[in-house]
This record gives sequence, C-alpha cells and structure tokens, in this order.
Amino acid sequence: SVMVALRNAKEYGLLLEKEGDAAGFLGVDLKKENGQIVMTQTGLIDRIISALGLEGGDIRPKLTPAEHKPLVRDTDGTPAEGAFSYSSVVGMLLYLAGHSRPDLAYSVNCCARYMFAPRKSHEDALIRIGQYLKGTRDKGLILTPTSSVLNVEAYPDADFGGLFGHEQPNDPACVKSRTGFVIKVANCPVLWKSQLQSSKTALSTMEAEITALAHCCRELFPIIDMVKTLGKIYGLEEQLTQMNVSIHEDNAGALLLASTLPPQFTPRSKWYHIETVWFREEIVKRGILLKKICTTEQLGDIFTKGLSKVVFQNLRKKLMGW
Repeated sequence: SVMVALRNAKEYGLLLEKEGDAAGFLGVDLKKENGQIVMTQTGLIDRIISALGLEGGDIRPKLTPAEHKPLVRDTDGTPAEGAFSYSSVVGMLLYLAGHSRPDLAYSVNCCARYMFAPRKSHEDALIRIGQYLKGTRDKGLILTPTSSVLNVEAYPDADFGGLFGHEQPNDPACVKSRTGFVIKVANCPVLWKSQLQSSKTALSTMEAEITALAHCCRELFPIIDMVKTLGKIYGLEEQLTQMNVSIHEDNAGALLLASTLPPQFTPRSKWYHIETVWFREEIVKRGILLKKICTTEQLGDIFTKGLSKVVFQNLRKKLMGW
C-alpha cells in the first residue's frame, strides 16, 4: 500500500508525503487507462495556439514540428513582424516540451536560441510548431511502465556539425554539434534534452558522440542511484542498466572509448580521451551495459535534427506511444 511504501521510504532516508490526486499537477493532466498513464497539457496548447493567432479552422496542421534544414541566425533576413510575443510563446513551449511533449524538444530549443533577436524566419518556425500542435492538440506522453522489472535505459545521440553549410561561416555556432538524449525508467521517459554543444567544438563524429555520451552520463548516474533506492522500497527487481549507443560511421570508436578500462584511445582521440575517463570508470563500476543499436531504433535521433515525416513519426511512436 501507499502508507507502507512511505514508511519504507523513511527507513531509507527519503522524506515523502502523501498528497491528493495528481491530476492537474503543474498543469499536466494525468489519466490512467488500461495500465497506461496518459499525460496531456491541452490547456497550455490552446494558449499557445491562441497566442500565435492560429485558432481559425482554415489553418492546415503540420505533420512535423520542424523543417529538415536547421534554423539559423538569419542576421540579414526579414525583421520580425512582432504579431505575437516571441519570448512568451517560447517560454510556454519550453514548459510544454519539458513535461509532456518531448517531440517538441529539438524544434523549441532551436527557436529559443534566438529569443532576444528573432527574425521573421524564427517567427515562422514558431508558427510551424503551432500548426503541428493544432493537429496534435489532444496528444501527450503515454507511459506504459513495466510491471515488476526496474530497468534504466539511456539513448544518447549527436548531430556532428549540423549547422555547418547553413549558418554564416563567421558565426562560431556554425561548427557546433548538437547533443540529444532521453533516459527511460521502467520503459517510461523521465528526462530528455536537446541542445548545442556550446562549450566545445567537436572535430569528428566520434568526439561529438563522446561529448553527448558524457553529458547523458551526468544526468543518468543520479537517476540510477534514485531508482535503486526506490526499487528497494517498492520491492522491484532491478535489471542491468543499459545505455544504447547508435553505431554509424566512426561511432564504433565512441563505443570503444566508453566501454574499455584501462582507457584506450585512437590516434585521433588521444588529445581529448582524458575527459572520458570518469564516466568510463562509472560505467564499469555500476555495471552499465553499452550495446549497439540501429539508427531506426535510436530515440535520441529525434532530439538532434529535423527529421522526415516517416522517420519522425516512427521515433515518436516508440518514444511517446502514438
């Protein structure tokens, strides 16, 4: 029972309190249906659609929230029209993407980069997200937790130099790579992120992947510790943590660097391999399994670039259940 779990939690040093119904918590509606939990934020979506002026029935919905080509700074482009508050809409979208709509994480992060100097192209990108939301207003995050197995899975991915050839060459961001990952506990997404690797410039696909892997590990390890504690409280069986790494091009090198102790490196990676030692030690110590995964199963891909309709909908189905 809940009260028994609360007593067990206190024995492990966790101070938990029994609250009322979670429905409506932070504006997120929770519904239980056939062993699933459906998280939606239709009220917030309606506010976003209204703020963008897309309430009319003649607005044609989009099938994806972002175009295939990346969103650039567009310094010489048409100035913003200012028909709506750009920063306000981005703020609402960030809240939505961070709670129940991970399918928006990439597109919203791209728009958020230009919050203080938007152009017409950036406004158009927000309107496209609004059109996508208009067609998926009642959709959200469908959680289908495993009944008795407590496993943790992470899907880190990177887009190497995704802005190169699109952004102006005098912009430092034109050579930055993008990190994207999602972490699942008991088959339920609990944390996801999409952002540029602004602190460094990766010089190879392998380095971009290693940077994404390291970033994912910083978020993953505390979650593993929390899951282990909660698993003991609720008497759930713990499985070996899995970290799924997409293998393509020289990502086989990333797999080698991440899983081998004592540390090994290739001639191209010697100068930066030192920063990976800490998470390699943790991976071995914690018994984390690094496994190959094909690109079509790499959930992190939806957080790193604009995808075609078929690829996007396939990954969205695996990630969100619809």
